[in-house]
Parts: sequence; C-alpha cells; structure tokens
Amino acid sequence: MVLRLREGDIIHLTDGRGKLYEARIVDARSRQVSVEITGRQDNYGRRDYLLHMAVAPTKNIDRFEWFLEKATEIGVDEITPLICDRSERRQLRTDRMHKVITAAVKQSLKAYHPKLNEPESLSRFLAKPHPGGNYIAYITEGAPLLKQSYQKGSDAVILIGPEGDFSPVEVETAKKSGFQVISLGESRLRTETAAVAACHTVQLVNQEF
Repeated sequence: MVLRLREGDIIHLTDGRGKLYEARIVDARSRQVSVEITGRQDNYGRRDYLLHMAVAPTKNIDRFEWFLEKATEIGVDEITPLICDRSERRQLRTDRMHKVITAAVKQSLKAYHPKLNEPESLSRFLAKPHPGGNYIAYITEGAPLLKQSYQKGSDAVILIGPEGDFSPVEVETAKKSGFQVISLGESRLRTETAAVAACHTVQLVNQEF
C-alpha cells in the first residue's frame, strides 16, 4: 500500500544541519509538491558530545549498510570506513552508503546528517589528530568495558576492526597514537554488531543521571 500525502497534511523537513521544519502541504502534484512552513526548530536533537565511528567494512556490504542505518538512528556524527591489514573489503560505493544514511535520517526524524568520509587506511587515520576520548575495541583479556572508560559528555572516536579483528601490530600502533583498548562485553560480536553496540553504549552513558 502506498501512502499518498494530500493537501493539508503536515510533514517535517530538515536541512541536515540541525534545523527541523514543520510544513503544511498546499499543493500536491505527482511531480511537484508545494508547502508552507508553519514551524521551525533550530539545533533539533543536538547532543553535547560528538561521536566518530571508524569501522572496517564487512565483506557482505549489506551488513555494513545495516550498521550505517542503525548508527544513524541511535546517534552518530561522523563515520570513516577503515581499511585494515585483515580487511576483506577494500572498495566501497560511498554514494550508495550516503543514500542509506539519508534514508535513516528521514525515517528516524533526525535533524543532523552524519558525515561519511571516504575509506581510509588505519595507519593514515591514526596519523591524524583526534580530540576527545580515543578507543579501540579489541578482543583481549583485562580490557575495561567502554561504558567504564568513556566519560559522559565527552567527544569520542571508536575504532572497530574487520571480521578477523585488528592485528597485534595495529593495536600497538593505535595505543602509541593515544587510543585506549576497550571491550564491548564478554560476547564475541561481528563487526557491524560491535559498532552498533559501541554507539548505543555511548548514548546510554550520556542518558544516565
């Protein structure tokens, strides 16, 4: 069933930069719609922290696109696809991924459109400055949980590796670049699940009173 909007119906519009508009349809045609702006909210849904997820793309691109969709719904500001030593996918269509993010913005009524960067090697990513808390999720004994290490209200950059995880050399390089090794729990998670879990953890910590 197709839901067709009619004249008089109320819709919401956003510029992807924090403005959310309420509008009334005044002319609904098959190829063109005219609306009247009836309300505006600035900085709609703005958070007091920034979250940058740097994630190795999965071999099955559908799984990575699922992460993009869910991370956008939960709340993320910037996403960088990471090319690592053990990456099984090194080529991406960022134009398609951008459309996935845009669709999720509309569906979840977000006023901020996450920034999607071009794929980048881990070494090049680590060579750049990253203000705020820097974390790398890695399966190792003794690593503290993200929810214990992350400070409420602070910016964060979180690295999530490929299906084969980061190599030991990559982890050591990340640590030398100021990234703290963290755990996302006892379960062994797939790349896209780990990335979504990290987004949700940061959101939950910031919702605590």
